Amino acid sequence: MAIEKAPPKQVPRTIESTRLPDETMVAADDEEILHDEESDELSTYFKCEVRPKVLLTTSNKPTVKTVQFVDALEQIIPNSEVKYRKGIDIKKIIPQAIERGFTNLVVVNENHKEPNTLLLIHLPDGPTAHFKLSSIKLSKQIKNHGRASSHRPEVILNNFKTRLGHSVARLLASLFPYDPQFQGRRCATFHNQRDFIFFRHHRYIFKNSQKTGLQELGPRFTLKLRSLQRGTFDTKFGQYEWIHKRKEMDTSRRKFVL
Repeated sequence: MAIEKAPPKQVPRTIESTRLPDETMVAADDEEILHDEESDELSTYFKCEVRPKVLLTTSNKPTVKTVQFVDALEQIIPNSEVKYRKGIDIKKIIPQAIERGFTNLVVVNENHKEPNTLLLIHLPDGPTAHFKLSSIKLSKQIKNHGRASSHRPEVILNNFKTRLGHSVARLLASLFPYDPQFQGRRCATFHNQRDFIFFRHHRYIFKNSQKTGLQELGPRFTLKLRSLQRGTFDTKFGQYEWIHKRKEMDTSRRKFVL
C-alpha cells in the first residue's frame, strides 16, 4: 500500500516575505562591508578601544513627557547623563561634549508637548541619524513591568538587512557598552520590521531548570529613520548618506530601506 506524502507546508504570504529585491542587501560576513568597518567612524567602539559615554538632552524648555522619556533613557543606557540645553545651540554642545569625553549625543525634541523626534550623533566624527519617535510607553504604563538593575544589558539588533540598515544598527549599538553583564539578565532589543525600529527592554526570568520567560522592564518606543548624515549635526552643509523623500520612496508597501 503506497503511503501518500503530506502536501508541502504553505508559507504564508506577508509583506515581509514578498519584499521587493534590493541591491543594497548585505550578509553579515560580506567582505567589502567588513573591510569598510575596519576604519569607519564607529570602528574604535567595535574594537573596544573607546568606552561609550552618552550625553542626553532635549529641545529647549522641555515639557513633562519629554523629561520623563529622557530620564527613562538614562535608566536604560549605562554611563549616560542628562543635561538640559538651557538655550544652547546643538553645534555649541558638540565640541563641549567631545572635550568631556562623550562618545554619543542624543537629543529628544518635542512638538505639541509630546516627544516626536530623536537625534543620535556619534562623537567626534559622526555619523548623525535623525529619527521620528512615536508609540512611547513608560515603565509605569506597562502592566506587570519589572524593575531594571544597574547591570550592563545585552543588546540585540534584529532584521537589519541592507547596507543602510547595517549602518543604523551599528550606530544604535554604540550607545551601549560592548561587554554586557549577563548575570543581570537585561536585554535591550532593536527590532526592525518594515523600516520601523521597535525598542523593547526585558529581563530573562528562569522559572525552573527547563523554562525561561521574559519580563518587560520598559520603556518601549518606535523609531523611523528620516536621515543619516555623515559627520556631526549640520543642517546647512551636512553631507547626507540617506534622506527620506516621501514622494520618491514611498511607492510600494513591499519596498524597505533597512
